Amino acid sequence: MIDLSSHSGRTIALMGLGKSGLATARKLHDAGAKVLAWDDSEIARKHATDAGIPISNLMCDDWTEIDYLILSPGIPHTHPKPHAAATAAKKAGKKIIGDIELLIRANKEARVVAITGTNGKSTTTALIGHILKSAGIDTGIGGNLGTPALDLPALNKGGVYVLELSSYQLELTPSLCPQVAVLLNISPDHLDRHGGLEGYIDAKSLIFRNQSVDDTTLIGIDEAIGKDLYDDVIANNEQRVIPFSGYKQAQSGIFAVDRVLYDDRNHRKQPIVSLHGSNNLPGNHNVQNAAAAAGTALTLGLSTNTIADGIRSFPGLAHRQQLAAIIDGVRYVNDSKATNVDAASRALQSYKQIYWIAGGRAKEGGLDGLLDKIGAVRHAFLIGEAEREFERALSDKIPFTCCGKMETAIYAAHELSHHERLLNAVVLLSPACASWDQYGSFEERGSEFCRLTTQLPGTEREIYWSGYMEGSA
Repeated sequence: MIDLSSHSGRTIALMGLGKSGLATARKLHDAGAKVLAWDDSEIARKHATDAGIPISNLMCDDWTEIDYLILSPGIPHTHPKPHAAATAAKKAGKKIIGDIELLIRANKEARVVAITGTNGKSTTTALIGHILKSAGIDTGIGGNLGTPALDLPALNKGGVYVLELSSYQLELTPSLCPQVAVLLNISPDHLDRHGGLEGYIDAKSLIFRNQSVDDTTLIGIDEAIGKDLYDDVIANNEQRVIPFSGYKQAQSGIFAVDRVLYDDRNHRKQPIVSLHGSNNLPGNHNVQNAAAAAGTALTLGLSTNTIADGIRSFPGLAHRQQLAAIIDGVRYVNDSKATNVDAASRALQSYKQIYWIAGGRAKEGGLDGLLDKIGAVRHAFLIGEAEREFERALSDKIPFTCCGKMETAIYAAHELSHHERLLNAVVLLSPACASWDQYGSFEERGSEFCRLTTQLPGTEREIYWSGYMEGSA
């Protein structure tokens, strides 16, 4: 259990009572802090009250006696307009931090591996955590992924926290100094929250802000922004910097050629592992993720054989190109986490014969930047608010059907794919949209895809969803 006793007797404002915010409020309350909690949602406030957490309207409170504000990362404190609670805290001269900051302060002996990037964070975080756990290392895996930071176990000097960190979380964690920082890639996303692309890059770069000569940064160089950042950090920072790539040689780094990973840190190009036949790490983007994970594990002192075994045994991550089922030779893949065009394009380049389920609440730009990546799509099945917008974008490019709902799309894709009976056929949910028009989260959307998939008819059925496999022939 994370020790927050140093906060006993302090008065702490907390804005945002979602999963991580509620966990933070509980832990601080139990540690003896006076917690003043608020959420704009009446339902969230009720959940907190039921849990014994006092509710206080932070926009009306006197901030004189408040020590600092803990802000949930989804709540803006700068762009496009700061929340009223953040404005009140700044006016009173109070620091604004997040729950990751509390974790870092409370566990100074444990090592920290921090991962950020526009895409691939969750898979890379889970893969690194899996490799370390498989090697017998005490590991806490969380942050933006899964377990709230303060629900992670307390770790001693030999332990490692593997933390997925969004740009929002990085802005709220001023004490972060990871032994290993991983920056996977940067492409335009969340620009309204950072005042533009430059602000977004600056926020991502906070991951290595406090590092010194004893620390290591790994930077993906497969995109131009990453290559420029690598050159800048090499020129101006003290820490060791290792480049990595999923498809080209990276001198003095970790890279892959034809899905085989190599370690070139000592200019010896030593093979690590082949990813050929890896169903749980499909596509070139996952080769980049594996290169980042291998480089991290090597930096922490693990052997090549241990790393190779960990990569081979990685079970994959839910909603990230998750194999849900194979029915009569057709694979059904849940990539609900692909909430933007860049993530969806990675999935669309990972398979050969695609029946694509796309749509939801479109982000700015719609399908801009994706239309040259749809060559493998046999037919698109459109759902959600973006249905008509996507219909216009895809007109005269590929066949499509407007389906409205997930269930309609799945059954239509099932019928067509089984009628055409193409080798390597994949029914792929990779929406390129947020989920909020029809679902509470991308997880809820992906779980419905998987659930409906398991109900599809077929002569030969292999069901992988929920961690089990059921075969019938």
